[in-house]
Amino acid sequence: MTSSLLGYIQQGAGALSQRHHSPVKPLAAPPVGSGLDPVFGDFGLPLLGHTLDTMSGDPMEFALDRFDRYGEVYWLGSLGTKMVGAVGPDALESITLNKDKAWGNEGFYNYLIGPFFKRGVMLMDFGEHVHHRRIMQEAFTRPRLVGYLEAMQPRIKAEVANWQPGEAFHVYSAAKQLTLDVAAEVFVGDRDTSNHAAISKAFVDAVHGGQAIIRADVPGGIWRRGLRGRRLLEDYFYAQIPAKRANPTNDLFSVLCHSASDEGDTYTDEDIVNHMIFVMMAAHDTSTITLAMMAYYLGRNPEWQERLRQESLALGKDFIEYDDIEKLPVMDMVMRETLRIHAPVGGLFREAVKDTELCGRYIPEGTRLFASIFASQRMEPWWSNPLKFDPERFSPERREDKKHRFMWTPFGGGAHKCIGLYFGEMEIKAVMHQMVRQFDWSVPRGYYPPLRYGTGPMPTDGLPLQLRSLRQANAA
Repeated sequence: MTSSLLGYIQQGAGALSQRHHSPVKPLAAPPVGSGLDPVFGDFGLPLLGHTLDTMSGDPMEFALDRFDRYGEVYWLGSLGTKMVGAVGPDALESITLNKDKAWGNEGFYNYLIGPFFKRGVMLMDFGEHVHHRRIMQEAFTRPRLVGYLEAMQPRIKAEVANWQPGEAFHVYSAAKQLTLDVAAEVFVGDRDTSNHAAISKAFVDAVHGGQAIIRADVPGGIWRRGLRGRRLLEDYFYAQIPAKRANPTNDLFSVLCHSASDEGDTYTDEDIVNHMIFVMMAAHDTSTITLAMMAYYLGRNPEWQERLRQESLALGKDFIEYDDIEKLPVMDMVMRETLRIHAPVGGLFREAVKDTELCGRYIPEGTRLFASIFASQRMEPWWSNPLKFDPERFSPERREDKKHRFMWTPFGGGAHKCIGLYFGEMEIKAVMHQMVRQFDWSVPRGYYPPLRYGTGPMPTDGLPLQLRSLRQANAA
């Protein structure tokens, strides 16, 4: 083990010594003569397993501890079930490329979030997934993306301009409202923001529902709130389908109502509602996390903030165009480094649909698996000084991510690679283009946002910045 990795673990030794470990056991005995090793691990606390460690504690500390104990593949108990955990680019490559079709999405995702995001494209497997994704791809072609970018930027500029400078501007909260408004306008064609608070709460409740320890519809439980959120979202989208089918428009909702595969296959109303709920959640949740954490690191590193500002000012445009997305290399490095440190989708959930192996360990059919993108992108066996904010690691001269094709994989890979990744990239850059042109900001020395881990790291305090208009900053 590297000395740095050992140091990380030693720093958390006090907390680790208090963690409960049940006896170490193999997950299952490998077939005789297979040459495979068993997966070792422990369940953790009775009933809870390691849920508190992975969801409420420090998931990085926990991942480092498991890696030290068991290597890249181990088993544990969490979220009411036994599962295998995996870290590292080799594991991520094997799982995402899925060459022997051993890993399915549907089983474990349905267990976790099926009641809230049922039949979303991520929750489908193999031929059915390909079929639905092929139809949806029509909504993310280059001409569509160009249209979305043109539609979103006036709203982005206007909303960012309305942000109020102050000593505690909560950028996560503001970014969440902005990305929801953009998603509602660009994806739904809904310019009426009066119901966006209720829609936003419904999405939040649905996401949090999947993290429930008590996974039942009981009074006061987050599972129940998630189910209510889902019903509100269903009503919202179903009510609009007749008008969308009758009058085609340029928003994604309308595109899905009229999209067809090359064979002429189309979506049912139920398909459209399921896909809209999932895509809307993914679109604004991941962009919000990335924007907020980019703002945090730029507040801590004013030299990088100024480099972004000069790059955007040199572009000489109020609005970026689609071809400009590749002309902002400094912004791109900062975005990539933020996505490395704080992957907005923290991991991949799979279930073995047949006996298989992972990194030389035997995985029997029916095994549930969580592969941690979050930990894999922050560990020293694969990254140099991984906890340091260092965008230059993505510079053409270094390209540290090129050591392995799955070193940096915040959007997943293979057949299930995020279909909206180019939309997310252009939205983030369009917002940041406005931020650095209109404001200067900082964070107090030593401040680090308290994080809750849902789809990714969510600041529980709204992530307060010391925000000043650029005019005020220049005058000072």
